[in-house]
Amino acid sequence: MHDSPPAKPDYFKGEDSQSEALKSIQEMLRTAASSQPPFPPTLLYNEGWLLRLVLNWFAGHSLQDHPLSFAAGATWFSEALLPSAFLARRQGDPLAESWTHADGVIGHFQIGKRGKGDLSLKPGNSQFLVLEAKMFSTLSPGVTHASYFDQAARTVACMAEVLRRAELHPSKLATLGFYTLAPSSQIEKGVFSNEMEKDSIFAKVEQRVKAYEGDKNRWFEEWFQPVWDSVIAGCLSWEGLIAAIQGNDPPTGKDFEAFYKCCQQFGS
Repeated sequence: MHDSPPAKPDYFKGEDSQSEALKSIQEMLRTAASSQPPFPPTLLYNEGWLLRLVLNWFAGHSLQDHPLSFAAGATWFSEALLPSAFLARRQGDPLAESWTHADGVIGHFQIGKRGKGDLSLKPGNSQFLVLEAKMFSTLSPGVTHASYFDQAARTVACMAEVLRRAELHPSKLATLGFYTLAPSSQIEKGVFSNEMEKDSIFAKVEQRVKAYEGDKNRWFEEWFQPVWDSVIAGCLSWEGLIAAIQGNDPPTGKDFEAFYKCCQQFGS
């Protein structure tokens, strides 16, 4: 049983709250790109906050046929925890891995059913997108007990486990996708090409399953393979996303472009 989250202080209550604490935070953020910032600019100007800005915008605007278009009733969340099919079976399990962090998710889900950040899908879910945000880094390599099991393979495998726990077959979803968001220069260099290839993802998950000597075969056949068949895996450039926003909302798009340039400046 998990402890209830602490009650919010009075000055955080109400949508129109403008406490002195929040005003101070706002002022500090405004000076993050100045010549004498009060904290490292990368705490604000990074791919995580850029992703949140983009997701928040797409949640409030309908762009037909865009990969990040929200289905009716869908929401977004940053830093969700996705369960793995390869969690420890016992103490000291030599094959185990932990839950996976997702930079962003879009869909019909709830957060915190079992803990503070875990994600579980709601009944009737029709959309499940997982997003990985990058600026100049690559996708992370394997886990401790499987050095080949990189971030792309691990994420798609976790998506299959999320669906299994919800008893929701991927064929019932209108949209199922895993995207890496990154600068166009990184995408064009092929930084993510090998990991994001669906055949690469399949082979690495299959290798992971074989290490269990049959214990995970049913999960692989009944859940991972249908997810692999249905999932769209690919890369989206920050430049393309910002251009799409500018085409529909020029003032916001201009602001996001300036924020992105700061992310590149301080993150390089």
